[in-house]
Amino acid sequence: MKFLKAEWRKLAIINYEINPDILLKYLPKGTELDFYQGKCYVSLVGFMFLNTKLLGLPIPFHRNFEEVNLRFYVKKKEGNQWKRGVVFIKEIVPKYALSMVANSVYKENYKTLKMKNKMEYTDNDLIVTYSWKDIDWYSMQITAESKSQTMEDDSEFEFITEHYWGFTKKEDKTSEYEVCHPKWEWYMVKKHQLEIDFKQVYGKDFECLNHQKPISVMLAEGSEIEVRTKKYLVQK
Repeated sequence: MKFLKAEWRKLAIINYEINPDILLKYLPKGTELDFYQGKCYVSLVGFMFLNTKLLGLPIPFHRNFEEVNLRFYVKKKEGNQWKRGVVFIKEIVPKYALSMVANSVYKENYKTLKMKNKMEYTDNDLIVTYSWKDIDWYSMQITAESKSQTMEDDSEFEFITEHYWGFTKKEDKTSEYEVCHPKWEWYMVKKHQLEIDFKQVYGKDFECLNHQKPISVMLAEGSEIEVRTKKYLVQK
């Protein structure tokens, strides 16, 4: 069943390498960490939710909004195949109703904060900025070439964006849901700016990110997406 249909657009993605041991307590039962070229990634992602429909119906005043999340990458063996997905540490949105639905239905860790975005276009550049207020105002900004490019197979960008499942740790169970979308195009990043206190926003486990440089920075165009409600529960 299609629980949610929307567009995810202009995904600003800032990636860090992290010690895998930090993530073990957040790991849902039945999943294991997914690595790219031997590295364990955590990503700060900002993007636009557009034309959002819940169970096929648009929700007044909740169709277009920003989201910023911190996530890491996992996989789950099912038969002879791997399901590759993400686990969210926290997802920030600007509407209380969004947090309420997501926390109650998907048991995710959503938080409602004041947010804003800015999109600037020139002949050569695309500048994308997402900001949110958690005591202080924080922001992520990416300046990229204005023309998008096709995804390359086996690339770092493919690894980051081609995880089609969401897994959630829920006491002694794991819930999962499928996110459906085509392959995304990407923009060549020229520079980025980030103002954030990871400890303040995401907790002391992620304070280490305050003291290191990103391993990569990306900007994805995004697409229409569908989130399906079907879940599987893994018992301890």
